[in-house]
Amino acid sequence: MQLGMIGLGRMGGNMTERCIREGHEMVVYATDKDAVKHYTHIGAIGASSVEDLVGKLSPPKAVWVMLPSGEITESVVTQLGTLLEKGDIIIDGGNSMFKDDVRRAKTLKEKDIHYVDVGTSGGVWGLDRGYCMMIGASKEAFTILDPIFKTLAPGRGKIDRTPGREKIAGTAEQGYLHCGPPGTGHFVKMIHNGIEYGIMQSYGEGFDIMRNANSTELDASLRFDLNLADIAEVWRRGSVVNSWLLDLIAIALVESPDLSNYTGFVHDSGEGRWTINAAIEESVPADVLATSLFARFRSRKEHTFAEKVLSAMRQKFGGHVERAAGG
Repeated sequence: MQLGMIGLGRMGGNMTERCIREGHEMVVYATDKDAVKHYTHIGAIGASSVEDLVGKLSPPKAVWVMLPSGEITESVVTQLGTLLEKGDIIIDGGNSMFKDDVRRAKTLKEKDIHYVDVGTSGGVWGLDRGYCMMIGASKEAFTILDPIFKTLAPGRGKIDRTPGREKIAGTAEQGYLHCGPPGTGHFVKMIHNGIEYGIMQSYGEGFDIMRNANSTELDASLRFDLNLADIAEVWRRGSVVNSWLLDLIAIALVESPDLSNYTGFVHDSGEGRWTINAAIEESVPADVLATSLFARFRSRKEHTFAEKVLSAMRQKFGGHVERAAGG
């Protein structure tokens, strides 16, 4: 089918290429003219503006927006709302806040324009592995876009079937799912990313404990000099903590056993915060997820004022002297 793609970064570009490979007609636009030129060379139809892209599409027109969440996505979705017509579809495949999706869908429904939110997981590996997609949409819009979702999704692959799943219809086994009305796609992806924070933090802390198993503070008989790269590798083979994230840890440790090429400064893109906000609104305890988010905040600071207060108190009540860094 035909699809417009706005945004040709690492995700949008790879998704465009995957669709071209499967014979879909892609009309593309990005502010980066070189990116547009690159994808026209592999079969896409280039556009010089959002208006030009819409003009090159045939009804019902479908436009996928793959841009950073926030103001830029809001602006493009609003612009598309003035250019598209009844029966057309706007897809936001970025990491927008689900409440924004609900609001946009309500506004666009007044013009009979479909709004679809797609929580997309797969990162830079998605070109070849495919993308796991969590989709919020009307049944009509989901059905129209199904050929695109099927192309972008990883498919069943070599993953063992869940016992009993053969009796259940649907697309979940293929790696994409119609979660419900607009807003549900990004809501489910938000929780997915919140869980991701927790898993990543657990791996990080576990490997840190193993790395420090040879600390001079330990009795000599209890010190262990462990090969973390080998441990990550053996855990990949039949362990209950095996995962794609562990695969990535194994790759990183082979490349740099002490991870000296990383600073430890960890960004958060927003979904973790939104997950905690949702937990608060629902009165659901989320201890691990909240702690993992705060750990990311901590990674960006040398020493907080709070830590200085702690140090001052220890010195005043017990005469504890601060140890030098690394001491």
